[in-house]
Amino acid sequence: MHISYQPLWNTLKERGMRKEDLRLAAGLTTNMIANMGKGKNISMETLVRICEALNCGIMNVIKLEQDNI
Repeated sequence: MHISYQPLWNTLKERGMRKEDLRLAAGLTTNMIANMGKGKNISMETLVRICEALNCGIMNVIKLEQDNI
């Protein structure tokens, strides 16, 4: 299984926000945003910061997806 950030991108789109808006609101680095864009893992601390900045739950940020074997 792997983590998908598609719920986050959908949440941003629904709110009319850009990745840069999220970066500034959550105090993220450009590398963190780039890593999420590549599907790489982020820390729990970063996940919490995103949820707090967007005032949303974890399911609005990530979802688990089955790996294709």
